[in-house]
Order: sequence, then C-alpha cells, then structure tokens
Amino acid sequence: MSTISIIGSGTMATAISGRIAQAGHTLEVLSRDPAKAQALADKLANGAIAGTYGAAPTGDIVILAVPYGSAAAVVADFGKALDGKTLIDVSNPVAPDMSGLVTPAGSSGAQEIAKAASDGVHVVKAFNTLFGHVLAKGGQLDAFFAGDDAEAKARVATFLETLGLRPRDVGALPMAATLEALGLMMIGLAKNGAGWDLAVRVDIG
Repeated sequence: MSTISIIGSGTMATAISGRIAQAGHTLEVLSRDPAKAQALADKLANGAIAGTYGAAPTGDIVILAVPYGSAAAVVADFGKALDGKTLIDVSNPVAPDMSGLVTPAGSSGAQEIAKAASDGVHVVKAFNTLFGHVLAKGGQLDAFFAGDDAEAKARVATFLETLGLRPRDVGALPMAATLEALGLMMIGLAKNGAGWDLAVRVDIG
C-alpha cells in the first residue's frame, strides 16, 4: 500500500482517515494544530504519523479535508510544496444558512482551490457527496469524482477502490460544481425529513 497525506483533523478528516487506515495505507496527518494532528494519528494507530504543516507532504495523494472557507489559505500555506501532488478537495462550499453555494457564478469550490494552488498541483473533487458518519460506517458506497488530469484521476479511482468504494468518474473539473450542488441537495434532504443516514447510489445496468 502507499502513503496518503491528509490535511485536516475534523470530522470529515477523521472519517476518511479511518477508511485509509483500515485499507492498510500509511497515513500522514497534517494540521495547523500539531496536537490535533498527533491525536488523530494516535487514534488511528496502524503506523499513522503526524507530519509538519506547510512542509512537503509524504504522500503523492493529498486530501484537503478542511472547510471551504479556509481551503485557499491552507493551499497558500503549502505553496509549491504541493507541486506534483494529486490534491483531493472534499469541501462543500455552502452558505451558512444552507440556502445555496458561495462560489462565483460559473465556477466551483474545486476550481477556486485549483486557482489558489500552484500550476504543478492536480486538483480532483471527491468525497463531498459522502457524509462523514456514513463513510465511517463502512460499506461499498459510490464515490463521485471530477478532475482535469487523466493520470491524477486514475490514481484517485484506484485509491477509492482500495477504500472499498465504487469510483464514479463524472468528468472534468468544472463538473465539480454539479457534485457540490448534489452535496447541497443531500444536506437539504437530510434537514427536511430524510435524516442524515443517506448516500447517493448509481446503478449501472
């Protein structure tokens, strides 16, 4: 198995990290708060380590598991240390009142993050349509992803399979806007009676 780096130590980072550790990958946890990074690494065990925030991540795949509002600043903190990496954006750029998306018209959160990153970073949207607690329960869930770089997308698809997920390629990075709208729709369903134990599945005949 390979080394995967994850930036973040919150609920979504913890859920994704749990699947990564269970799959047998080596996990590097990075956080602005070193104590939180170490606490998550200790919780996961299985060889997980706490890395140095802002330094070049060990993994070729780096998961950006922070709220959208701080994502661009985090990417700026790492700068060219992310060059050559596949950066997975998991955020849902929703308004505080959940009334809509906060991204500019014609763009997506992933595209805005890609603009903030250096040219050598390959951004792929993934995980944003999976609620953290549902992901943590296990099971084979559909994981939709979008990106522009074919090699990076192939790497992400293989990675998702190792986590026991079904990779579903929806197209180029502009399709991240559709995935983010789907994330918002799922939040709306959850808040309006469907409950939070839900996931979107596509059956391909």
